[in-house]
Amino acid sequence: MFSHLGLRLDVDDLLSFAGGKRDPSDGDVVDTALREAREEMGITVAAGSVWGVLKPLRDWSGMIIAPVIANLGPLEALNFRPNPAEVDEIFTISLSHLCSQENRGYTHFRKGEHYGYTLPVFRNGKHRVWGLTATALDHTLKVVMPP
Repeated sequence: MFSHLGLRLDVDDLLSFAGGKRDPSDGDVVDTALREAREEMGITVAAGSVWGVLKPLRDWSGMIIAPVIANLGPLEALNFRPNPAEVDEIFTISLSHLCSQENRGYTHFRKGEHYGYTLPVFRNGKHRVWGLTATALDHTLKVVMPP
C-alpha cells in the first residue's frame, strides 16, 4: 500500500503530497506518510499534527493509496530540504486558487478505442496537478473546504 501525506498549512496554503510504499519498519499508513515527508522533502511532521486518513484510492494498476492529512502550521516556518533523487521541485498552491473553478478541469482517459475514465486536474501556471494526486487532492478539498 502507498501512503500520501496531504499537508494543510493554513487557509491560504496547501503543500504537495509526499508518498511512497510502506516499509517493514512502518507501523501503519500514517507512519509511512510521515517517513516519506521526511525522506522526500526533509521535513519532520509530528504524529500529533495528523488530522486523519481519507478513504483509500485505487490506481489503474490496482495499487491502493491512503491519503493522510496533517497540519504543519505556517509555510514560513518550514525548512524544506528536498531529496534531489526524489524531488525536482516543491511548489505551493493556495486553497483559494484550488477552489476557483477557472483553475480546475478534468482529463479524460481512453482505454483502447473507448472512453475509460475521467480524473480532475488543477492548473497553476506551469504546474498541473493531475492523475491520482489530483484525485487525492480533490477528496481532500471536499473534506477541508466543503461546498
